[in-house]
Amino acid sequence: MRIRERSHCANEAGASRGSVLGDKSFAAPGRGAFDVVGRERPALLRDLVVARRVIRAEIDGLEQLSETLDASLGDALDLCAAARGRIVVTGIGKSGHVARKIAATMASTGTPAQFVHPSEASHGDLGMIGMDDAIIAISNSGDTGELADIISYSRRFKIPLIAITGGRGSALAEAADVVLPLPHAAEACPMGLAPTTSTTMTMALGDALAIGLLERKGFSTADFQRFHPGGKLGRRLLRVDDIMHSGDDVPLVGPDAPMSEAILVMSAKSFGCVGVRGEDGRLHGVITDGDLRRHMNDGLLSRRVGEVMHRDPKTILSTHLAAEALGIMNRFAITALFVVDEQQRPAGFLHMHDCLRAGVA
Repeated sequence: MRIRERSHCANEAGASRGSVLGDKSFAAPGRGAFDVVGRERPALLRDLVVARRVIRAEIDGLEQLSETLDASLGDALDLCAAARGRIVVTGIGKSGHVARKIAATMASTGTPAQFVHPSEASHGDLGMIGMDDAIIAISNSGDTGELADIISYSRRFKIPLIAITGGRGSALAEAADVVLPLPHAAEACPMGLAPTTSTTMTMALGDALAIGLLERKGFSTADFQRFHPGGKLGRRLLRVDDIMHSGDDVPLVGPDAPMSEAILVMSAKSFGCVGVRGEDGRLHGVITDGDLRRHMNDGLLSRRVGEVMHRDPKTILSTHLAAEALGIMNRFAITALFVVDEQQRPAGFLHMHDCLRAGVA
């Protein structure tokens, strides 16, 4: 969109707030008669009023939903938790889009779930619903014709059916084992027709079920990382033992070994340090390339490792997050950590470069 010229009545102070290019002025956001995209402020104000009205309407709906929750939520969680198969979520139209999201959230938080399209179910996809499954059917009215075959199938084979609906006396509500009713909150659409508030409430209710099941299962961050190995979220949840060096790759020597041996191990492993493991199997200390430089004139090669090592090195458990390990390195201005078990026995080695290569930053 063309950047419009500012009004001649704009004073110098106002003009100075923008960046000037030739005779065109880019006003700071929200300043002057026109904004940076050339929209008059009255139009922008109207847009903001509409946006806030929509958000307020949906907040009101969520508050009503929260206040009307009752024991039926616990009943629904009981049915879902007892299912030995999957949670099948279904719906048509906007309810179908919400159903897909609910199924995806459940699947990613430890509850096996899938979406089944009700129309496709009538043409063979009923076979995707097993006897050990539970069904969550979503319909604001509760009288959606496309759901009829899934409802009938669930009743015929005694598959638990949970209804999320605003129609308390609807066909869906009458057939369901558990009804999670949606309050009759006004849609944000000025005509009251477009599903807005109702879909927001439905999605929130689905999130409540997913997180309720997550907490019942004791789903941990380790479980979450297993289902989210990719992307920034997966990298944030990487654990030390996912990226550490282990076995023969860990640079270790004994405290009575000569320094010449320690230097050979440091050079062979290329980590710039070596750990000192005592006869009790515990990590007693560490020698870094900095320690070598500090002792260079002290007859270094004739000394024992135990004389040169730095005691009480910084360590971390293998079960901790890699991001925590990187934080320790940054805090103490070091580039590596030895990984130990609960008895302080060396279990691995982690270098800052390992964290960076894995995208932990």
